[in-house]
Amino acid sequence: MAPRSVIKGVLLVSFSVFLTLVLGVGLPALLNALMRLLGLPETSVSECIVLLYLCFVLCVATPRVPRGFEKVNGKAVLITGCDTGIGYALAKHLHQLGFTVFAGCLHKDEGGEGAKDLETLHSDRMKVLQLDVCSEEQVNQAVDYVRENLEDSERGLWAVVNNAGISTFGEVEFTAMDTYKQVSEVNLWGTVRVTKAVLPLIRRAKGRVVNVSSLFGRIGNPARSSYCVSKYGLEAFSDCLRYEMKTWGVKVSIVEPGNFLAATGILTRDTVAAMANRLWSEASAVVKEDYGKAHFERQVAAVRSHCGSGDKDVAPVLDDITDAIMSKRPYTRYVPIQPHWWIRLQLMSHLPAAVSDLLYI
Repeated sequence: MAPRSVIKGVLLVSFSVFLTLVLGVGLPALLNALMRLLGLPETSVSECIVLLYLCFVLCVATPRVPRGFEKVNGKAVLITGCDTGIGYALAKHLHQLGFTVFAGCLHKDEGGEGAKDLETLHSDRMKVLQLDVCSEEQVNQAVDYVRENLEDSERGLWAVVNNAGISTFGEVEFTAMDTYKQVSEVNLWGTVRVTKAVLPLIRRAKGRVVNVSSLFGRIGNPARSSYCVSKYGLEAFSDCLRYEMKTWGVKVSIVEPGNFLAATGILTRDTVAAMANRLWSEASAVVKEDYGKAHFERQVAAVRSHCGSGDKDVAPVLDDITDAIMSKRPYTRYVPIQPHWWIRLQLMSHLPAAVSDLLYI
């Protein structure tokens, strides 16, 4: 029997061929018949189809349209989750562009390497602070520090980038409620907590709120329910905040990265092994018996195979966050993902669930 990946590949190719035939032959024939019925020239139908297809190609393939940029002029940005990965790289990137950066690090007080590296810049525009987004006390202390160290407190804080987050895996029946709470506490409530605390400063500057979500904030994925729940919630929070902040001139953007595991190290083989041991040990006897250890090991192996995968270069994510901060008319959503994930997102978002489930689940 052919492997499931081969079967899925054949299905995707077959569906593409079918869609091409329908759009290329069936749709023009149907529209031409309608044109004849209305007494209109048939040639206009084919021209319209070609024009629509050309617009689609231009929309997908052309670079981002320039929309003007705000001048840095001493503007300040608060970033959470700067210990490693995207947050660390973004802090250095924005500092190079001339921003004053308040880099929130979870492990600064413990001598974390990321915080140490940022401090070695010895710059008045790079201010590293201890920040656990799950701690109300630390969030309030961080905001007080930002307020006291702004070059001009009357101008406020130009932007906050809510980047801090954690990742987990596990099928629903293996995932404890505490895990759901823990993941949402960081990925969702941490963002809400920080945003509410800095909004007065952001409103004063008519600045930006940039929330780093995920592709899995738009589509679900097996064995990632706790992560998806937190990111779906983050999407809803960001949309609601955008509506409310329009009156104040504050722009709210969401960045939805694809697979950058190789760059962020948010999911490693060691963390997968530790999570797997905890999931199995905490599972009920009924769940263990019904699913079986073999099935559980296959799921763990599938997750482990993704460790270190994806892009090693986070430049696409940094470019999108920078655009959300600096553009005079930032986009609502930025989606820095790989082409195959982009196709999957479109299919799962627009096709009937029965069809997309057949292709991907």
